[in-house]
This record gives sequence, structure tokens and C-alpha cells, in this order.
Amino acid sequence: MRTMAVVGTGLIGTSVGLAVSRHGVTVHLMDRDETAARTAAALGAGVLAAPDGPVDLAVLAVPPSQLAPVLAEQQMRGLARAYTDVASVKSVPERHVLAGLGDASSYVGGHPLAGREKSGPLAARADLFEDRSWVLTPSEATSQETLNRALEAISLCGAVPVLMGSQEHDAAVALTSHVPHVVASLMAARLQHAPREASRLAGQGLRDVTRIAAGDARLWCDILQSNAAAVAGVLRELQADLTDLLAALTELSAAPAGGSPGGVAELTGLLDRGIAGMSAIQGRGGAPAAGPVRLRVVLGDRPGELARLLASVAGFGVGADDVSPRGGGPGGLEVELAVASLRAEEVLHRLVRDGFEAERADRRVLAGALP
Repeated sequence: MRTMAVVGTGLIGTSVGLAVSRHGVTVHLMDRDETAARTAAALGAGVLAAPDGPVDLAVLAVPPSQLAPVLAEQQMRGLARAYTDVASVKSVPERHVLAGLGDASSYVGGHPLAGREKSGPLAARADLFEDRSWVLTPSEATSQETLNRALEAISLCGAVPVLMGSQEHDAAVALTSHVPHVVASLMAARLQHAPREASRLAGQGLRDVTRIAAGDARLWCDILQSNAAAVAGVLRELQADLTDLLAALTELSAAPAGGSPGGVAELTGLLDRGIAGMSAIQGRGGAPAAGPVRLRVVLGDRPGELARLLASVAGFGVGADDVSPRGGGPGGLEVELAVASLRAEEVLHRLVRDGFEAERADRRVLAGALP
């Protein structure tokens, strides 16, 4: 791939431009918001000049409701040989797209499973997609050439391609992305008029639960409207769980001390199901999900060794949240680092250079033995 166009220079579009530009691809940036496009270009995501002819691939980074008209417009002007998008809803936009396209073979739906609670080009990162799943939803009309171009773009971004049907995709993201955002927003809304005493007691748990509620409200309204049926289905199931939970808590609140074993059992069962769900989504008991490489590092017994380790890997985007203590041994405290797979070997060499004993956790090969 030599050329690409990115239509829409928000968080995702600008991040795509930053990622593929690192590999020498000429990226042409387009946005109705000239300031956003100029900001993306100033970050190094591409150039503002229109392409002289069709680019190899156009990535449409627009809201789901805008996908069909934008795609029809760009195909009519001959912007690219192939087109994909990054919208988080696929089935309804896909129907509209295929109904209005002159050449449906040049389009394949796409959705990178990456993002941040911030929006706009200034929130973009070149490594946003590394080791993240990137779904493609080819239709019966999608050509192999179009699919191959989209797969190449995913590879350039460092993501992991996943092929799915559009309806299957929408049902999955309703559960794993769209409803969690709604729940975070509902919880955050409870805080709007919270007493001052409550805000003083807010801790990391509350921040974790509500963090994603900071996403762009207009974009999320568009997403939820486009996937309304699937989202409503998950919310009905959640409503049933809440009804059972409320009944159990009501029973427990009215029972004498040590009474209501049924309420306790209901409450315990709900919490246990939550733990089981966490295990399932993390890939336990089945094929592990695509994710970071884990590096094992033995720290010396001198004070400050962990701080020195964090300073050594800070330039690779690895922080304290990526460190897990694993116990002590003859050589000192042993920890594991979660590192993006594309940078794992680079991080290993840096650790060895800085005097640490390090290895990949999935193999017993010391980094010091690497050439």
C-alpha cells in the first residue's frame, strides 16, 4: 500500500493516519472541519492536499449515520480503489451502504476495537491499535482485492484482524461496548447532584466504572440509535438482573440480623456470576484473547529497583498499571510487565541494557541471551 485517504480526522481517523504514515504510506486527510484536519496534519497523520488520482484505500472515520452518504459521495468522485470504515455499528449502515453504492465490491465494513474516553485529533496515538482486534464484515459483494487492502491496513496499524458477519458483530458490541457505556453514563449521572461528602469519598473504583462516560455524547447517541435493537435486548436482560437484585436487597433490609438466607444466596450468586463473566472475557478456560506479551523481570534487593524499572520502560508506554508482582525469590522481587507484542523484543533489549534479568513469561529464554 502506497497511498491512503482518511475521511474524518477525529480520534480514530487521525490515529489511523499516524499509524500507517510510520510505514511510508502517503495519507491524504479530509474533513469538513478544517481545523480538525489541520491539527491532524500538524501531528504528522498525513497531508491536506487532495490526491491526484484514486488512492489504494479510503478509510471513512465518520459516525454510523453518516457512513452511507459519505461513502456514496467519495465513490462517485473516485477517491479510492477500495473503501472501509471504522464505525462501531455494522448491519444497519451496511444495508444503507449496499443499497446506495454503484459498486459494492469495493467496500468492506470495519471496526477497530480501540478508543479512548477522549475525542478529537489531539487524543490520537500511533499505537492506539497495537494488539487490538479489528473486525472486518465483508458482504457477499466484497471483492477479494478490497478485503486484502483492508487487511493490509490493519497490519500496518499493528492490529489483529477478525472476520465476522455484521449482525453477529452488532450483537457482540452491544454487550461488550455499547451497554457498558450506557451503564457508565447512568452511574456517572447519579453523581451530578451528589452531596459534597460523597465526592470526597470517591475512589479509584468509581473512576474505573465511570471513566468511559466521558465519551462524546453526540457520537454515542448516533451509535446507540444505529444499534438500538441489540442494545435494548442486552438492557432487558440487565433489567431482569436488577429486578432480582432489588428483591434480594429488599428482603435482606427487612430481615432480622442473620436472617434471609435466600436473599444472601441471590446476592452471592449474582456476584459469583460477575466473577465468572470476568474470567470468560479474559479468555480463561478457552482460547486466549489477543493481547500484550508478558515479560518476567527479577528485581534486585536494593531499594528503588521497581522505580528504576518503571523509568527504564516509560518510553515504551509501560506504566505501573502494567506491572504485576509475582512474589520473591533468591534474586529478589519478581514482577511481570504487560507489553504490546510489537515492542516486546525492543523492551527486552532495553531491560537487559539497563541491567535487569528479564525474559518472556511464555518461554524460558533469558533476554540476555538474545543476539
